Amino acid sequence: MKVLVEREDVNPDGSGGFGQTPLCLAAGNGRERIVKLLLERQDVYPDTSDMVYERTPLSWTAEDGHEGVVKLLLERDDVNPDSSTKSDQTPLTLAA
Repeated sequence: MKVLVEREDVNPDGSGGFGQTPLCLAAGNGRERIVKLLLERQDVYPDTSDMVYERTPLSWTAEDGHEGVVKLLLERDDVNPDSSTKSDQTPLTLAA
């Protein structure tokens, strides 16, 4: 992953299946090291929602209880802790 993230010709914020970015996938799976690598890039937007469920990386990771990743995301000014999903759920309601 580190080799790919460090390449300038790789789009680290592109979406794949279900419109999820690599950050959404890494956050949702609790991959703290990968999340850190992605957040170091200037062209990764940490509050981008996926295209299907309209969920941010924070909502994906909060639901699965990945505390370390939740803390990484909440330390940033460009992450909205009250973002809501397509079904009007916030990261807090998903975590609960």
